[in-house]
Amino acid sequence: AVQVERTETGEAPVPSPFADPDLRRFFERFFGQPMPQPPPRGPRFRARGEGSGFFVDGKGHIVTNAHVVAGAERIQIVLQDGSRLPGRIVGVDERTDLAVVKVDPPKAPVWVEFGDSSKVRVGDKVIAVGNPFGLGGTVTAGIVSSTGRELGAGPYDEFIQIDAPINRGNSGGPTFNLEGEVIGVNSIIVSPSGGNIGIGFAISSNTAKQVVAQLIEKGTVERGWLGVQI
Repeated sequence: AVQVERTETGEAPVPSPFADPDLRRFFERFFGQPMPQPPPRGPRFRARGEGSGFFVDGKGHIVTNAHVVAGAERIQIVLQDGSRLPGRIVGVDERTDLAVVKVDPPKAPVWVEFGDSSKVRVGDKVIAVGNPFGLGGTVTAGIVSSTGRELGAGPYDEFIQIDAPINRGNSGGPTFNLEGEVIGVNSIIVSPSGGNIGIGFAISSNTAKQVVAQLIEKGTVERGWLGVQI
């Protein structure tokens, strides 16, 4: 499990149209007088969040989602045996929603390896592992519902759709094939209620392993840019 603490600011008690500077100036020109100030935002407070992650080598590098560690001021990794280790961010790539966190374990951890997601077929059985609702070490099973999904989440969409139940807190956990290889990183669910309805998406392993390798080596991802538009 990946536990994070961050400082957040509460929303304003009453939404105000004057919070938008452009709209505020429009009303002031229209009415010819200053508009009332928007209500202040709520007080700052400490917030806690939880996600999932997995070791990818014996050096303590952990893969998770970028949105899990976004704004984190303190990161704590909870291992399967209940031990807790402080973590630090090695690199974050928001465009693919991937991040790498580093811990210094007393002994080499058990890690997993990425498989080839290009070989994944619709109907293949998969297993999702994670920390839903703080229930660490939860395993759910299902099948691949679709591959190559583009959801508009970023410029490098390539999601594997699965129906293995994933819920809040599963983000960043691995999706395994039956050979024990990671073929995806749990990232997004589609649900009107916030709970699982059998539509989940995992970042493909072929995308993840390229991004993770660069984050571990450089702390950032370098991409080419041609600058040509059609």
